[in-house]
Amino acid sequence: MPEPSTTGSSVRTPLVTVILPAKDAGAYIGTTLETLTRQFDDPSALKLVAIDDGSRDDTGVIMRRYAERFPHSEVVFNPRARGLATARNQGLEHVEGDAFCFLDGDDWMQPRRLEVLARRLHDLECDFVRTDHVTVTAGRRVLKPAPYPWRDRVASPREAILPEDEPTMVDYPFAWAGMLHRRVIDDGLAAFTPGLFTAEDRPWIWRLHLQARSFAVVDAPALLYRRGVSTSLTQVRDRRQLDFVRAMGEVLDIVAADAEAERFLPKAVWSVLALSSRHLVRARRMTPGLRAEMRVGIRELLRRLPDDQVIAVLARLDGPRRRVLASLLRTVGAVA
Repeated sequence: MPEPSTTGSSVRTPLVTVILPAKDAGAYIGTTLETLTRQFDDPSALKLVAIDDGSRDDTGVIMRRYAERFPHSEVVFNPRARGLATARNQGLEHVEGDAFCFLDGDDWMQPRRLEVLARRLHDLECDFVRTDHVTVTAGRRVLKPAPYPWRDRVASPREAILPEDEPTMVDYPFAWAGMLHRRVIDDGLAAFTPGLFTAEDRPWIWRLHLQARSFAVVDAPALLYRRGVSTSLTQVRDRRQLDFVRAMGEVLDIVAADAEAERFLPKAVWSVLALSSRHLVRARRMTPGLRAEMRVGIRELLRRLPDDQVIAVLARLDGPRRRVLASLLRTVGAVA
């Protein structure tokens, strides 16, 4: 792995930039930031770009306190929350060095994870590397493997999209589960769709796998993903949840524009239906008005899908998910 370079002013260029957006994460972000101090022997190997996205607690105070411990650091403050996608894009504007990664404010990582990932990214000479992760729910830890059978093998990201009826790397969209080379930024593949509050990683991962040149899944010290956090958007039931419709519409646009659209469309159909059914099941805890608005959005999404592929996917879904979709599909004429 290359050493951080030294300029004439004896300031070292960081090896890795960590983009860390957070909102109201004061209860957890100290742990998150503390783990960043254990990634390299030389603290100048890491640049911290922390984005306080309109927090009303002490998130920003803790960010600024930890920023003082790194020779390379910037703290961006948004007076009003702009959402995870936009905050991550703000971080991309401050990347230094050849590698960067994302980290959420309620997660943490084992020591040396970033050192290992930077070395693997450099040695394999690929555009990005991905890893397994560990979920933590009320103290219980479960390993979640990246759905790809090979490790340390450089491959075309396109070849990790199929088959359509099994979990693959586009079903593993977590932006924080790996590290990327800065040429992904130069190629216009790193940014998220501005303004998306949920499912922002779905079009991001599809674009990355269709348009980047090379990737690998590698083993590394774990990233630990905290589940069940009350402030997480996976837990809330407000209007922000409706953004998944816009996100999956963008996935369909990305696939339609690809030279092999026919090859990958069945997988996109599977993803749209699986995610839509999941949201419909969860929508039972939404207000009636929001639930109705979600159903309208999903109907418009379903009208874009080929009937034969919809029917094939529907037959493979479990009972509850199949039932909530079937009633909507009948209203758009996709199911007899």
